[in-house]
Amino acid sequence: MAGHTVTRADLCEAVYQKVGLSRTESAELVEKVLSEISTSLERGESVKLSSFGSFVVRSKGERIGRNPKTGEEVPISPRRVMVFKPSNVLKQRINDALVESD
Repeated sequence: MAGHTVTRADLCEAVYQKVGLSRTESAELVEKVLSEISTSLERGESVKLSSFGSFVVRSKGERIGRNPKTGEEVPISPRRVMVFKPSNVLKQRINDALVESD
């Protein structure tokens, strides 16, 4: 497994290298895209990126959890969580890369 994590700076550099915008413009573009995705998710909207996947916000109701150390029951408050569901295209690319690396 590769141990590298892709950062915002890596994304900005990739846009700079492949699109030909200046480094500043590349950084602004990446920030605007990430901001739009974040804002849409905050509003509870789903974000679908064709051939990549979907980001969906789900609401979880209140439930009873258990402290594993003491066994004491603890209420877990309702919250919203974000879930990523990869597209079949992305799944296939990942699996193909796994086969090629063997």
